[in-house]
Amino acid sequence: MMDHDSILSALIPAVLAAGEAILDVYRGEIPVRQKYDKSPVTTADEVSEQILGTHLKRITPDIPLIAEEAMARTAGTGQTIAAAPAFWLIDPLDGTREFIDRNDEFTVNVGLVEQGEPTLGVVFAPALGLIYCGAQQGSAFIVEGGARRPLAVRPVPRRGLTVLTSRHHDDPAAIDLLLSGCRIAERRLAGSSLKFCLIAAGQADIYPRVGRTMEWDTAAGHAVLRAAGGSVVDLVGDPMRYGKPGFANPSFLARGG
Repeated sequence: MMDHDSILSALIPAVLAAGEAILDVYRGEIPVRQKYDKSPVTTADEVSEQILGTHLKRITPDIPLIAEEAMARTAGTGQTIAAAPAFWLIDPLDGTREFIDRNDEFTVNVGLVEQGEPTLGVVFAPALGLIYCGAQQGSAFIVEGGARRPLAVRPVPRRGLTVLTSRHHDDPAAIDLLLSGCRIAERRLAGSSLKFCLIAAGQADIYPRVGRTMEWDTAAGHAVLRAAGGSVVDLVGDPMRYGKPGFANPSFLARGG
């Protein structure tokens, strides 16, 4: 059985190093290119992925890596990559559009999947100085300013749900239909996997996502939310699992209490 606490302790310096490399790019000009799928990519994505890969191969040499930019380079080649029983999912710069727009809401995401479940995750927002961590149920915490405090989802407030949505990807009409009948107190925009983390921190209640995402987009945030007492389910209520063919997610609901 893996020692998740030891792995997590070794992983935090890795994401800090990746985050510092991202900020080095963020402080200057940001040249943007297009990947095979026409989505944007920057030098920061690539440097961060290289740093994380180097660290993870040292921390857990027997666990394979599925990383966004490496997967993008194989797109269109016909190469098929299957998931192992345990594997890492890496998004070296989640929220590339947030990064390009310089709104600070971008993250480094590293999630460990075991038997289809996200069992450990770190989400680092380098421009905000926030590190969200989760390892198994009941072991979620945030590190801010060198101080560590626990995370836990909240019960839904009487006044209603605080709903988180994306700035760039959501379908408002589909989300309205999905949430019809719910008491909604507030809607907030948030970037990247910070939406999972805000629910884990008890600052929001639900993140509905209608449309395609990839497993590396969600695994780390899902693991943090799961450790804080929340869940991520598909639109028929089944828990979202990982290692699916092609690594694409269905539409889903991330939720707290």
